[in-house]
Amino acid sequence: MGLLSLAIWLPIAFGVLLLALGRDDNARPVRALALIGALVSLLATLPLITGFDRGTAAMQFVEKMPWIERFNLHYHLGVDGLSLWFVPLTAFITVVVIISAWEVITERVAQYMGAFLILSGLMIGVFCALDGMLFYVFFEATLIPMYIIIGVWGGPRRVYAAFKFFLYTLLGSLLMLVALVYLYFKSGGSFDILTWHKLPLSLPVQTLLFVAFFAAFSVKVPMWPVHTWLPDAHVEAPTGGSVVLAAIMLKLGAYGFLRFSMPIAPDAAREYDWVIIGLSLIAVLYIGLVALVQQDMKKLVAYSSIAHMGFVTLGFFIFNPLGVAGGIVQMVSHGFVSGAMFLCIGVLYDRVHSREIAAYGGVVNTMPRFAAFAVLFAMANAGLPGTAGFVGEWMVILGAVQHDFWIAALAATTLVFGAAYTLWMVKRVYFGAVANDDVKGLTDINGREFLMLSLLAAAVLFMGLYPKPFTDAMNPAVTELLRHVAVSKLN
Repeated sequence: MGLLSLAIWLPIAFGVLLLALGRDDNARPVRALALIGALVSLLATLPLITGFDRGTAAMQFVEKMPWIERFNLHYHLGVDGLSLWFVPLTAFITVVVIISAWEVITERVAQYMGAFLILSGLMIGVFCALDGMLFYVFFEATLIPMYIIIGVWGGPRRVYAAFKFFLYTLLGSLLMLVALVYLYFKSGGSFDILTWHKLPLSLPVQTLLFVAFFAAFSVKVPMWPVHTWLPDAHVEAPTGGSVVLAAIMLKLGAYGFLRFSMPIAPDAAREYDWVIIGLSLIAVLYIGLVALVQQDMKKLVAYSSIAHMGFVTLGFFIFNPLGVAGGIVQMVSHGFVSGAMFLCIGVLYDRVHSREIAAYGGVVNTMPRFAAFAVLFAMANAGLPGTAGFVGEWMVILGAVQHDFWIAALAATTLVFGAAYTLWMVKRVYFGAVANDDVKGLTDINGREFLMLSLLAAAVLFMGLYPKPFTDAMNPAVTELLRHVAVSKLN
């Protein structure tokens, strides 16, 4: 079994084992087994980083086996510089989520932990798949555990939020399925994504394919105006669900643009880049203003995620190395920062059972250790230099300046909005005098909470101070992608 198969199937095997064995009357061994499963799965992804050849744009750790021979489907996996970092990121976030749920989840513990481990394997599958149908299966299968996580362990409107999340993302994906089937027939019966990259296609065909992929991936990112499911899903999801949703699941859509939309339909991507840039700027500007007026902390961070992902899609479609690499760096850093923001909100919610900003005030007086972490993550969310949140945004803005100064000027305003909504929330929640009795009675974070927040704080600072390992690995693949997109495929 190859490294990638191990990274995909280990967490799924542990997840299935938990579902089979786990009962609520023996919750302790269930939690221990889930943590062991998550740690083993994380260790399985580390050789990918150490053994990765940073000098080539080719696929590495490739595995290929026949799957359904009649339709020429293959179990075909591989990673390049574009997808490498998402595999360990997914495994790492899963470990943090398991630690975060240790004491909080008391009902159906095995099912909760199992769902996250299975989801982790499926999401890694999306980042590694090189067969179009295999990608689609993994891409759609991620919906099921997430739907269950929101629908079972969520808040009072969880069923509504879970349905909305499911329908939005499913409808978009149906068009993608049509596009995949078309490419299969067009390429003479191949589902190999790398073969599709070389396929000559006329501009009308490319446009239709681009629209089909856009329908699937824009909902997943989510881009404005199909973003409305995300705040609802975040507000109702349990803390772990919000973390995985923000840190990894939104990235599946942005990754799809890199792997499908841009290389398969390069002429259409260049023709309609203004649409994506326009929608990205609306996401960055308008959603920043929407975040400013939120009363609910989770909603605020959910809108902030949409604005940050607007940066990613903007970086991709300005078609220069700085922009694309900046977009990928932004995806990884947003994984750490947004995950950490939701965990901080989860820590407060576990104690006060309210997400309203007005229910807090002066938290720093009763929880000084926790407030230090929360302010660090808020600064990273606002894009403070020296934190992970800065690197990607800075690269995208530099890339945008090379493309068009005014686009860059509009994009840069997000740093002002980002600082405005993030710091205003920090001021009202953490600083000042103790505003109510709930806050008076708060106890500071315990060892478990300290561990999960310090893991993320280390990741945020490491990436902010030393982004070189991340950028070095992706540069050859980014250069190759842009070289590929620059060549017309019109037949």
